Amino acid sequence: MAKLTPMIQQYIDIKEQYKDCLLLFRVGDFYEMFFEDAVIGAKALEIALTARDGDKNIPLAGVPYHSLDSYLGKLIKKGFKVAICEQVEDPKECKGIVKREVVRVITPGTVTDENLLESKDNNFICSISTYSNKYGLSLLDNSTGEFFFTEGKIDLNGIFSLLVKYNPAEIIVFDDNPFLEKLNLLNANISIYEIKKENLTQFNQLLSNVNNYPIALKAVELLLSYIMDTQKSQLKHINHIYFINSQEYMALDYSTIRNLEITTTIKDNKKEGSLLWVLDKTKSPMGGRKLKQWILNPLLQQDKINYRLDIVEKLYNNLYTTEKLSKLIDSIYDLERIGTKIVYNTVNPKDLVALKTSLSKLPLIKDSLLQLDHPSLNDLANKIVLLDDLVDIIDKGIVDNPPTHVKEGGIIKKGFNEELDKLKYTAENGRKWLGEYEHKLKSETGIKTLKIGYNKVFGYYIEVTRTNTHLVPESFQRKQTLANAERYFTAELKEYEELILGAADKIIQLEYNLFCDIRQAALDKINEIQKNSEIIAELDCYCTFAIIASENNYTKPIVDTSDEIIIKAGRHPVIEQMIAKENFISNDTLMDCRENRMLIITGPNMAGKSTYMRQVALITLMAQIGSFVPAKSAKIGIVDRIFTRVGASDDLSSGQSTFMVEMNELANILKNATKKSLIILDEVGRGTSTFDGMSIAQGAVEYILNPDILGAKTLFATHYHQLTSLEEKYSGIKNYSIAVKEENDQITFLHSIIPGGSDKSYGIQVAKLAGVPSQVIRRAKEILHQLENGYDSNNQVATTKDEDLFSHAFEDYLVIIEELKDLDLNNITPIEAMMFLSSIKKKLERR
Repeated sequence: MAKLTPMIQQYIDIKEQYKDCLLLFRVGDFYEMFFEDAVIGAKALEIALTARDGDKNIPLAGVPYHSLDSYLGKLIKKGFKVAICEQVEDPKECKGIVKREVVRVITPGTVTDENLLESKDNNFICSISTYSNKYGLSLLDNSTGEFFFTEGKIDLNGIFSLLVKYNPAEIIVFDDNPFLEKLNLLNANISIYEIKKENLTQFNQLLSNVNNYPIALKAVELLLSYIMDTQKSQLKHINHIYFINSQEYMALDYSTIRNLEITTTIKDNKKEGSLLWVLDKTKSPMGGRKLKQWILNPLLQQDKINYRLDIVEKLYNNLYTTEKLSKLIDSIYDLERIGTKIVYNTVNPKDLVALKTSLSKLPLIKDSLLQLDHPSLNDLANKIVLLDDLVDIIDKGIVDNPPTHVKEGGIIKKGFNEELDKLKYTAENGRKWLGEYEHKLKSETGIKTLKIGYNKVFGYYIEVTRTNTHLVPESFQRKQTLANAERYFTAELKEYEELILGAADKIIQLEYNLFCDIRQAALDKINEIQKNSEIIAELDCYCTFAIIASENNYTKPIVDTSDEIIIKAGRHPVIEQMIAKENFISNDTLMDCRENRMLIITGPNMAGKSTYMRQVALITLMAQIGSFVPAKSAKIGIVDRIFTRVGASDDLSSGQSTFMVEMNELANILKNATKKSLIILDEVGRGTSTFDGMSIAQGAVEYILNPDILGAKTLFATHYHQLTSLEEKYSGIKNYSIAVKEENDQITFLHSIIPGGSDKSYGIQVAKLAGVPSQVIRRAKEILHQLENGYDSNNQVATTKDEDLFSHAFEDYLVIIEELKDLDLNNITPIEAMMFLSSIKKKLERR
């Protein structure tokens, strides 16, 4: 390879410091990549891979500087870390090679440009640290400045539930973190980076409320260090770190978020069809992000829930003002993300105009809130900080429709700066003089095609076609020869060139300096901007709840600390939006921790058991986020957790079968539920044989039902009709079923929950409704008739009738279960254990 040029050597030196990044190296109007980066970047961006002039051994790929955002978005979405290397001095003023530095490293979790982000989704980056049996976890949305942390005993389900809830785009861990392998299995869309411990930069700000959590402190320091190293800037948009307190918010695990379709649907992982889809009618990006956080973090404290409900009620009863507020909020831009761009000096003139427009609406919002004369809304209004001075300086300084780029001029309004106005006058007069001078030269020379032009290389010139060069006067000096023309200049033109170009350069530089002054004025108010953003986001959620309650006929729930869930004419908030509302059948619910601890629900598939159970869970969740609910009335005793075991699916990525997934979820529920929890169980035990499944189902029922062990409110749907007999055996169980109309071997689902168990599954009728061929249906009826009358499918007398099967065999299994429960594992000897297992084996062989 030939000797490297100074620029390529500069590239290599900088790349050595950023080995794990694609380096975008500014060269004039392009960002260029060389060597292996060029090969990788060209493939990822689907752009041409070429070679550097004079050295075909150096691969080259580049993108125009003004198109950086679109190309950057593609790289970030593919999980790349990208280092932006800028020219940090003016090429015109430097001697030798232009100085270049990496000004920022952009990763999936550190993106701040709203063009690369979903407006209503946070973009969290997460860090995890561990020590002994404890973990610390921190989460930062670098685009908004929101920062959270927590600490606790190591519990993979709990950690993964947090990761599912906050959905980080990037996770960073120390390179010796024991979770690395498991984290890599969690989600292929999450970028996971390892940081060596010696790379940790000390960071002593904002940590006063973290110092009591030493493991979390390490995670926070790791994250702050990473952000400082990649963003190359002070973190003025981060002014508070919030503790995720398990005593304040309901913990929702992955299964519950998925099974209740809280933020996305199970089928296609889309927002449409989820609870968030129904509730999110927010008008601002900040409000959309806030609402999603509320939905995923239901409150546990009665006073905080009722604080929200009371505000929603006031807005609900004053819909004219609420609609007015909603329209004002609709005109407010993303203050959080604009604020972050101000901090990072990436804000552009259009952003500042958007900031001015947004801040100018605050007085109207404040007045509307005060007119409602409600204590909590008055408090919100009084927290709004009016920034009239900042609005004024932006309004007077920046044109109404400015360019995006800050170093091309056209930003500052006339009258804002006297020196700038003089320069613009000079430049405008210069351009006017050029037109007059061209007309004068045409008249003097008789060359009608003569024209004055300009380019960056040669400046201003007089162009004359080759056929007219004999008419050129001696005062013209040759500047450039073209194929069909000659270019000249004169002493007068040269004098005005210096005047015009000097003014133009000065205009661009002065406009940029004035823009920086305005940007600094905004930076000085960054805390106030963030506070206003927080208030607008909160108000947006309240207005949304009130408007949706009016549109969807929701009612204000009574929320207290009792153990009761009493719902009159409850409806599923999502399903009723998917069908004609008048066709949705509402149902009542009565649950408590006494005589109505467990509702066992039987009935055929497709009749509505799952819908009913989910609707009870969703109504409870909605009440605890401060929303009105789809019911005629509702009284909700606060629940600390909602657990669900719904549906069946293999977890192929971890090699788990349907039954193993089911049992893992059941084990998680039985281990973590409390008397204050709400449990939804749908078809527990169906992933294995009938005997095993029924045994597990009844064992789970008895465990949950027992107030000395758990005693939690539970909705239990099952096809094991034999379990309905437990109502007579245990207090606290109530049987319910789905009403079905049966006529001439045809069934109609009435979707009503009625007292009493069902003794039929209507499986063949459901198969018929689903379109199973009539030949199969006829044969199924024959086989069912034979089995019901004690014959097998070969028309032979069955050796064991159903009642024997489900009485003697099941009783034997229950005896074995009781023996296992009574076994003292701490005091049994190996010989005794062997003898015990041998006795159980003999009992099973007799069956």
